[in-house]
Amino acid sequence: MGISVRDEGSKVNSNINVTPMVDVMLVLLIIFMVITPMLQNKVNIDLAKTDNPIPMPDADKEDAIVVAVTRSGDFYLGQNKVAPAELGAKVRDKLTDKPGKQIFVRADARAKFLDVENAIDDVRSAGVDSVGLITEKKQTPGT
Repeated sequence: MGISVRDEGSKVNSNINVTPMVDVMLVLLIIFMVITPMLQNKVNIDLAKTDNPIPMPDADKEDAIVVAVTRSGDFYLGQNKVAPAELGAKVRDKLTDKPGKQIFVRADARAKFLDVENAIDDVRSAGVDSVGLITEKKQTPGT
């Protein structure tokens, strides 16, 4: 009787095939590149530039109430366009379940000052005590 010798261990391939992983990563990259612009929940505005802006991390939160004023004088509450006469009432409605909430105003750098002032007045008349003005830091050459 003979002993049969099995040599199956020599057939094992120990090389890692990374092609499927690269394919999956490229698909994920494309998906994120397509979805990322859709996640922006802000009106497109060129913010005023300042030398020493104060960081406002609360403005980036999902539940932050942001009023935007465009250069053409349009008012937006979040993503929704609002008539200037309705801004105070809409802000008051949003604040019914959030007392003491801070409102943030994003104004275009070329918006009329009167439009920005009217937006702040409407927000203040809705019962808001704290209004934050969102700006960008000036870019200095060499940084």
